[in-house]
Amino acid sequence: MSQLRETNQTLDFFCDFDKISKNVDEIKLSLCILNSLIGSKDLKKSVQTIWKRDKSAFLVMPILIAVRDEGKKKVLDSFDEIVDMTSFFDSVDGVLEFLDTTGLSDLFQKRQIKDLVDYVFGIETGLDTNARKNRSGHIMENTVAQILKKHKIKFRQEVYSSEWSKINKVLGDDEKRFDFVIETKTKTYLIEVNFYSAGGSKLNEVARSYSELAPKINSVKGFEFVWITDGIGWFSAKNKLHEAFAAIPSIYNLTTINEFISKIK
Repeated sequence: MSQLRETNQTLDFFCDFDKISKNVDEIKLSLCILNSLIGSKDLKKSVQTIWKRDKSAFLVMPILIAVRDEGKKKVLDSFDEIVDMTSFFDSVDGVLEFLDTTGLSDLFQKRQIKDLVDYVFGIETGLDTNARKNRSGHIMENTVAQILKKHKIKFRQEVYSSEWSKINKVLGDDEKRFDFVIETKTKTYLIEVNFYSAGGSKLNEVARSYSELAPKINSVKGFEFVWITDGIGWFSAKNKLHEAFAAIPSIYNLTTINEFISKIK
């Protein structure tokens, strides 16, 4: 536990500006069209003008209230009916209801928003924080990959269990994708990698899941399950991690990974 690292985050962890820029660029034209609503004294007339020229421009409006996957988003309309959010963009009246009810009408008319392209760039930056948990995992995978490359150990990434009939048999219907696979002359190592800088129920579930998975894989001759994990988030699930050691002989962190590398060599 004393070896666990507090973080694996570098400054480029916090925002993926390439992805943010791409998301904004994809709807930039529509946002520029909607810019004509800013400062409008007659919002209905402005909406009607856009509707006649390019009504598809309104389809991007959910991002103005920080909503993605609007096709799956259900809301209540003015009649207290459950509808898809996209249904508001089927008519001029629907668009106006969307603007009024969300509060965008006031923002536009009071010019509290100056430019929708810049505004959405800010929203995308905020929404990108939701992807940080995934990025933390990817950073850990990259770290492990770099360590293996440094030691000239050949590996494959994102390999499915269906590749081995014997493994498929012990796992049953639960097809599994492994982060890394290392194949030596005597053994094939199926490896999972993760990093947790904060606690939560996820850690308990991961420890339980791998504790069930490892004995199944290790029962197949020539295969071994390996778990490489790190992060001080494990302090909140210390007991579960301790229990996992009884079921998973090969658990390593970024400090002890050298033991695993020596074992492979």
